[in-house]
Amino acid sequence: MSPASGFSGWRQLDYRTAQEIKKTVLDQLSEEGKQRGWPSVQAKEQRGRHLINEQVAIWADAQGWSTGGAVDQAAEQEMAALAFDMCFRAGRLQRYLDDQQVEDIWLEGFERVFLKSTGRREPVQVARVADSEDELQELVRDLIRASGQNGRTFSTHSPDVELRLPDGSRLQALGPEITGGHTHVTIRRHRYRSISIRHLIELGTLSEQAADLLASAVRARFNIMVAGEQSSGKTTLLRALLREVKPSERFGTLETTFEGLADPTYHAHVVPMEARFSNGERIGPSHAAAGEITLMDLMVKAKRMSLTRTIVGEVRGPEITAMMQAMTSDRPGNMCTIHASEPAAVFDRVAELYLLAQANFTPELAYRQIANGLHLIAFLSVDDTGEAEHRHLSHIWEITGIGHDGRPMYNEVFGPADDIDGPAVPKGALSERKRRRLEKAGLASNLLSAQALAYAQGRPM
Repeated sequence: MSPASGFSGWRQLDYRTAQEIKKTVLDQLSEEGKQRGWPSVQAKEQRGRHLINEQVAIWADAQGWSTGGAVDQAAEQEMAALAFDMCFRAGRLQRYLDDQQVEDIWLEGFERVFLKSTGRREPVQVARVADSEDELQELVRDLIRASGQNGRTFSTHSPDVELRLPDGSRLQALGPEITGGHTHVTIRRHRYRSISIRHLIELGTLSEQAADLLASAVRARFNIMVAGEQSSGKTTLLRALLREVKPSERFGTLETTFEGLADPTYHAHVVPMEARFSNGERIGPSHAAAGEITLMDLMVKAKRMSLTRTIVGEVRGPEITAMMQAMTSDRPGNMCTIHASEPAAVFDRVAELYLLAQANFTPELAYRQIANGLHLIAFLSVDDTGEAEHRHLSHIWEITGIGHDGRPMYNEVFGPADDIDGPAVPKGALSERKRRRLEKAGLASNLLSAQALAYAQGRPM
């Protein structure tokens, strides 16, 4: 049964029984691990499955004695599966993670669970995954343990955590100390972990002409910033663009939480780097966060790794300064994503992050580095005016220099047909120098030349 249609599932008593089986099995596995260790995760899970089956058999016998009737085999299998999910996966949450149509999962306290599915505008409320706030918070801690990211905690003293789940989903949890009421958990799925430009064309995200330009820009080593609204598909587009990088290139990906930007089976020499959160302690006279490794730290380390490109999953803090410095001083071909409400807001968003980085940084410096280092901005929008949401590329801007007012100048190479919203169509010519670079890198479309655009505006092509 699909989660979106509701899940009749287990009785309350069975959940409690599964929790008891989980505790018994994990305690025994812990004791056995102390005595002999575990050669692999698979060996531990195999032993755990055996112990679960033993406990389920004991439960089934007890049920038979108390009710006077045998527990059927299907019920035993369901109990064993639930107990296994509680021990080694995501408990009752797992059935929603297994549904490939689910894009977002929202836990608003333990009683309210909503799924946002592919193409649907409105979320659907489904069966709960915990029976109390304590159980929900324990679920978050279970997910931390299952992820292997043991440096992260979720408690009264540390009431927020960002986490990468084993399937690549991204979790953000906020405790009641922050929300003032209930624990809130948001899980964002990545449906397209291995995707190409061609796939995005088939999905309607990009046109053939826009895809031709962006793919050529990657091969021509343009510095590209992918901007857009939240959940507009920025990471998905970045993944697709990386497929245009030669498999033999050695480049680095920098992420706050790993989202699998590059496919290591395709790129043999990719160097993935992930920031590390503090353990909550402060050390030294500067009260630095103990154990913390920031994206800014990783940007410095990346310069010593013989990388041809630096790819940042999302710039949202002081690392913007290092990112822009890489674009102006290092070998070109770097890419990143950034949140912005509209294309015109990107410049001020970068300037805002500059001001947050250091007191002596100014918007003028930010604008100058954008003009000197950034080649293209690709902007993604979400159209939710109909019955279903649709993500699409709405703009491609070519950065052309600095204006008299000190702000970056640009050509709108692609934009909405009605100048308001909608999928990107050719709107303006590329500068001659950049167009020649793109053509050398394989740009096939002639729609981006001044002559072709003038012809298109004068009469049908």
